[in-house]
Amino acid sequence: MSTTAPSPAPALRAEGVRIGYDGRTVIDGLDLELPAGKITAIVGPNACGKSTLLKGMARLHPLDAGRVLLGGRDVAELPRRELARLLGVLPQSSIAPDGVRVAELVARGRYPHQGWFGRRSSTDDAVVARALEATGVADLADRPVAELSGGQRQRVWIAMVLAQETDVVLLDEPTTFLDVAHQVDLLDLLADLNAERGTTVVMVLHELNLAARYADHLVVMRAGQVVAEGEPSAVLTEDSVRAAFGLESRVVPDPVSGTPLVVPVGRARQRSGRATI
Repeated sequence: MSTTAPSPAPALRAEGVRIGYDGRTVIDGLDLELPAGKITAIVGPNACGKSTLLKGMARLHPLDAGRVLLGGRDVAELPRRELARLLGVLPQSSIAPDGVRVAELVARGRYPHQGWFGRRSSTDDAVVARALEATGVADLADRPVAELSGGQRQRVWIAMVLAQETDVVLLDEPTTFLDVAHQVDLLDLLADLNAERGTTVVMVLHELNLAARYADHLVVMRAGQVVAEGEPSAVLTEDSVRAAFGLESRVVPDPVSGTPLVVPVGRARQRSGRATI
């Protein structure tokens, strides 16, 4: 672990953002500032606009109005290569080129750091090796990506984002396809990246309790709007869970981390009168 203090990461900010698909507005007039050098988790029910917001902030989907600022600069005005040196993105669905092998795909994360002729240096090779090792896929380096399981492919894509070595990383449901052990391993890895390099991590998660455990800043969305944001202990309450998800729950301290732990009540328990937490 480096003993030098991490350098400040750029803050990401959305101002008056409106985004839609085929004439249907999903997000309208949204303002949001994501703290620099912190881990932010965005949670909310299906189709509430979480992934759409992330795509808009990453310049993967055009904005109908508003702007997104990265370190005070409009991402729409940044050259593509410069943006790729500042902002790493893992979309929800990623497709690898036919026949590409694991190490080759991860090495593509070095593209923004290479010269115009795309020659890989010993530094690039070392970064790729560390990313493969950190995500637990070093033993798969020579395997075709198409032959891997869904969980293995997800870890390879994350390795590519890590190899990019950006100050800000956006991940859309990074724990998809991963079993619970690999989910925890991945989130531990992102926490280490944040602690050691000061990387700003922004991720869309469905797992509320993991979001509360790992995030410094929690954003709760519903119907294209932010309904609550702040520290998980202040934001994740029985009222906010009910407002965002329409779910009755009990929120208690996580026995491991002390962070909020959401325990769904469920209709069967409500009918039986056995919800005692």
